[in-house]
Amino acid sequence: MGNLFCCVQVDQSTVAIKERFGKFEDVLEPGCHFLPWILGHQLAGHLTLRLQQLDVRCETKTKDNVFVNVVASVQYRALAHKANDAFYKLSNTRTQIQAYVFDVIRASIPKLNLDDAFEQKNEIAKAVEEELEKAMSAYGYEIVQTLIVDIEPDEHVKRAMNEINAAARLRVAANEKAEAEKILQIKRAEGEAESKYLSGLGIARQRQAIVDGLRDSVLGFSINVPGTTAKDVMDMVLVTQYFDTMKEIGAASKSSAVFIPHGPGAVRDVATQIRDGLLQASQHQ
Repeated sequence: MGNLFCCVQVDQSTVAIKERFGKFEDVLEPGCHFLPWILGHQLAGHLTLRLQQLDVRCETKTKDNVFVNVVASVQYRALAHKANDAFYKLSNTRTQIQAYVFDVIRASIPKLNLDDAFEQKNEIAKAVEEELEKAMSAYGYEIVQTLIVDIEPDEHVKRAMNEINAAARLRVAANEKAEAEKILQIKRAEGEAESKYLSGLGIARQRQAIVDGLRDSVLGFSINVPGTTAKDVMDMVLVTQYFDTMKEIGAASKSSAVFIPHGPGAVRDVATQIRDGLLQASQHQ
């Protein structure tokens, strides 16, 4: 009906290309326009000014010979003041953008190792955007933004990378565990050494106290009982200690059986051995 009355409507965010006898004449802005077809005017087509997005998947190889699929997302739009260039100069805008993306990615990725490619995604995206901007501006298009949204290696490579990371983490965990066990063993050894040292000090002090007590007892008995010698007093004290020990062994409920010689001669032998040991200990002091 609009063509019958020589009127056309151009929607918002869209421009129309006006021709006269097949030659470009004007760009029609959104709104209603008079287009007398009887004078050779016609509408060649419409061009959207909305932001468009193109996702490009490109397969290439890294410097360390790993094949990857790189997914680039390009956001672009036609420029209103260059609508005639955007409409006439390119027959397939998306194919042209895809070709430039392929060219830049396949020139950039092979220079990088796989790990570097992941780290330098922004630099790759910037290189793609600069190349597209330089090329597409001549055709009436603006490149708004370019993103490298994914770098996907082969499934076997991803599995191998995961195994490498898992092995590295297990190695770190094993080192930490070994270090912790080492610290525990060192602390345990230090504690045992300190315990044995303190036990030795206690035993030494105990023996010194026994020697001092026996010496004081012998001296006191000799003074209070005239005619007794130190040897007599020592024999009596040792015999008393011998019987006290026998009493304690018999009174203990969980003591092990101890077989020792018993009798007057055995008592004398025990007294002699103990006395000699105490005298040697006194001489070493």
